[in-house]
Formats: sequence, C-alpha cells, structure tokens
Amino acid sequence: MLKYQQVANQIELYIEQHQLQQGTKLPVLESLMDEFSASKSTIIKALDLLEKKGLIFQVRGSGIFVRRKSRMGYINLLSNQGFKKDLEEFDITSEMLQLDVVKPTQEVADNLQIDYDQGVYYVKRIRYINGQTLCVEESYYDKSVVTYLNKQIVTESIFHYVTEGLGLNIGFSEMYIKTGKLTEEEANYLHLKQGDPKLVMESIFFLSNGKPFDFSKVTYNYEQSQFFLLGSGI
Repeated sequence: MLKYQQVANQIELYIEQHQLQQGTKLPVLESLMDEFSASKSTIIKALDLLEKKGLIFQVRGSGIFVRRKSRMGYINLLSNQGFKKDLEEFDITSEMLQLDVVKPTQEVADNLQIDYDQGVYYVKRIRYINGQTLCVEESYYDKSVVTYLNKQIVTESIFHYVTEGLGLNIGFSEMYIKTGKLTEEEANYLHLKQGDPKLVMESIFFLSNGKPFDFSKVTYNYEQSQFFLLGSGI
C-alpha cells in the first residue's frame, strides 16, 4: 500500500472513530503533513482519494470538511475496493461455486490484455447480504498477476488478498452497466423468477501501473441491491 493510501485510511478511521458529522473541519494541510510525517504531495493525494470516496470536501481558502455519510446499504459505483467495504454494517458472505484455471475467451483476453494461451483464474461465487442473495459473480484473474487463489481467499476477500497478501496496489477501474432479464440459471442462483429484471455490471480493475488484473461480470438481485454515485461539481 502506498504512503498516500495509508494516510487516507488513517484519516478515514479517525472520522469513523470520532463519528465526525457533516461540516466538521479537519486540520489544515500543514498540520496533516506534521501529523503523518508526509510530504505535501502525499497529503494532497490522500485528500483527493478521500474526496473521491465522498468522505470529505475541500473549500479553497476555507479548509477541509467532513462530508455527509452515505446512506446505509448503498454500493459505491466508483469504488475500487470491492463492495464489501461499502456494506461493512451488514453481514456479507460468499459461497464459492467454482474455482478453476482456464484458458481465456477472446472477450476475457482482450479485457485483460493477455494472450489466448495464457491461464487465468476463473471464479464463480454468490454473494449474500444478511443471508439474502445479493448477486452472482463471475471473475477472471490474470494468473501472472494474481498467482494463487484458494477457497478461503475466494470466500473472504480477493481484493484484500491482492493488496495485503500480494502487496499490490489497485489503481483504477472501468465499469459498464446494462439491464436485461434473468436467464433460468441466473434466476435459480438469485432465487428469483426467470424473466425478472437484472442489472449487470462488467468491471475491469487495474493495478496502479495500469496493468489490468481482474475482469468481472456481476449480476445483481434487483430486490437487494442499491447504488450511489458521488458528484464532484459541474
């Protein structure tokens, strides 16, 4: 984890532990530099990250302020840390359906920018929120980056393993959203009816060096899922 990410996590933890409310002013830039023994550029990057996550807002000439907490139970469409982080107040569990090393399809190879004969981890799992089906997820991980996966990692948090276990830095993501109707197989997984509405999110996650490592397709249970998107002005 990079220094600015560590600083951002510490500031976020401070906000949560002290239950700071909307409009609470945080220390000025120079004080944060002293507090975390960090350069000005590191603190600025940490604050920019927190602003993108919707935890603070900055007013030129006035200071840094806490932003209103997001509604409980909503998934941040711009999060690069997986939706488990957004749903910490809930019991989020996973059931692994499949874990294999496979050859990528053309779609997978193109999105991960790899050769067709290169192996990828294929992970299929169901996510539950408080015991209710939230989504069914199919993910492909570049095996040259994510070198090892097992059932324990898959049922807990792959993103935590990537950052903490492998020491990699997740940089950014691309997300594509479309709607449709559930197939019979999808409906069975989500305990819904065939033909019910569905929201499908395709995501490509990149390391901080720009290397794609995860291509995922997530089909959400429309009865359990809700999302939010943070605006940063005009």
